[in-house]
Amino acid sequence: MKRFLTIFVLLLLCTPAGFAREQSLLARVTVYWASGGRGSDHWTRRHICSTGARLQAGHCAVDPRRIPYGSKVTLPDGSLLAVDTGSAVRSRKAARLSGRNANERSAIVIDRFFETKQQALAWAGRNPYFMFVRVSPPDLRSGPSFTQPQKVTQTVVVAQPQTPRRSLEDRPARRPGWMP
Repeated sequence: MKRFLTIFVLLLLCTPAGFAREQSLLARVTVYWASGGRGSDHWTRRHICSTGARLQAGHCAVDPRRIPYGSKVTLPDGSLLAVDTGSAVRSRKAARLSGRNANERSAIVIDRFFETKQQALAWAGRNPYFMFVRVSPPDLRSGPSFTQPQKVTQTVVVAQPQTPRRSLEDRPARRPGWMP
């Protein structure tokens, strides 16, 4: 009886208490797009997601068993809204195949939506496959930010003019005897 009670208490401690607060998760972030090809299906090309909403930039596909629809998924470069799902997202195929260790192979998969293939592949090339994301459920209220307006500051970055590349005639001649 004592052993049964100990196992029961351990199981209660190990089970999640529900999705009632913000949490940070390791995720394999993939991309899909609406313009056709391998990154989209019939519904995606028509901008229709599994919840019936119209797909647009800033939406993502998630496993609704782990991240409820309407949740805010915050990546290092911006926030997304969880509105779609797919079989590869639910089965975590990308994480299982590209993970190099046990943590990466057990990560959740988030599929970020883009309008065009060029945008999707450019974003995928600039960012790592695995990253930590913050997930806020749709019913989470964040304390004082609703009652008090926040001060917004804007930083202006001045671009430095780039020097033009040298043509073949402008390049210095090779020194004799220096690297054949």
